[in-house]
Amino acid sequence: MIRMEVALILILCLVAILYFSTFRQKNTLHNIFSVLLVVVLINLIFDAITIYTVNHLDTIPALINEILHRIFISSMIVAVYLFYKYISVLTQPDKKRNRIPVFILILCIFSALVLPIHYVETSLTLENPAYLQGQLVEQKMSMLYLKSQVNPHFLYNTLDTIRIQAQLNGDKEVSNLLMRLVDFFRLSVKVDRQMVALDDEMDLLEAYIELMCYRYPQIECEYEVDPELGDKLVPNFICQPLVENSFLHGLKNKGYKGKIKIKAFLVDSNFMEIQIQDSGNGFSIEKKEQVDFMLKNYAKQEFRLDGNSIGLLNVQKRIKLLCGEESGLSYTQDENGTVAHIRLSIVQEKI
Repeated sequence: MIRMEVALILILCLVAILYFSTFRQKNTLHNIFSVLLVVVLINLIFDAITIYTVNHLDTIPALINEILHRIFISSMIVAVYLFYKYISVLTQPDKKRNRIPVFILILCIFSALVLPIHYVETSLTLENPAYLQGQLVEQKMSMLYLKSQVNPHFLYNTLDTIRIQAQLNGDKEVSNLLMRLVDFFRLSVKVDRQMVALDDEMDLLEAYIELMCYRYPQIECEYEVDPELGDKLVPNFICQPLVENSFLHGLKNKGYKGKIKIKAFLVDSNFMEIQIQDSGNGFSIEKKEQVDFMLKNYAKQEFRLDGNSIGLLNVQKRIKLLCGEESGLSYTQDENGTVAHIRLSIVQEKI
């Protein structure tokens, strides 16, 4: 915002230099325009200064901040009056001037100098730029997730029809498989909700894991979830990308044989943790360093829908945005495998 003001000031300075350096007649119209140019330039300068002071109310003395704002408002009033004067002379040069606008000008300037200044508190003003940025980022994230969906309502309705037909044909295994796929799509249509109950997230995860275990039958899955955390809110669709990594990457070099364990427990009164552990070979040293660096410096990287480790990056960004900076994703590994640690602040609001 300040950079835009500075750009306008530089442009107006260039216009003023060109105007004052040229030969012009000394008449009322040119005199008014000259003063108007200078007043608008002063107004822009104080506009930039007040933008800075509003963003630093904790360090700028209140008296200085108030004086600067009063000068800014007064210069704006004078600029409006001069613009009216310029238009009046330009359109009706021979008409006798009315003194009422002068009285209004004096009244407005007096009001600007003596009336108290109040700041309107709203979450989208310059006083809270972080919230505004967070909202814009969240909108971008929502758009990315919507782009990655293929009309799940249509899919799960169609799949449910196929499941019923398979059941009527006596193919129980295919019917059960389609039922879990229907469950997965039915739960995934809640993607427009940023926060869901942990129970809902676990239901979605369980449906996904069962489907993957049909594909990789030699992978075992185990759950250890504190039942008291079932109604606690967690970011929607936050575990599935990490479990997918365990299936497709963590256990790949072991021939898709091994174990995945899901744990959720209370850390303290303010935080809970979800752990996704697999018995795979884990990251190489170089890859582990890259992942740790990416998760630590998540804020400097853009959202994308393809490329290496994009799922991890998006998970980290969503956790930080929805649950705060003290929450986040991290990885540890030892001879028993790799563990994804999802640390989440406990959100008290209702769904």
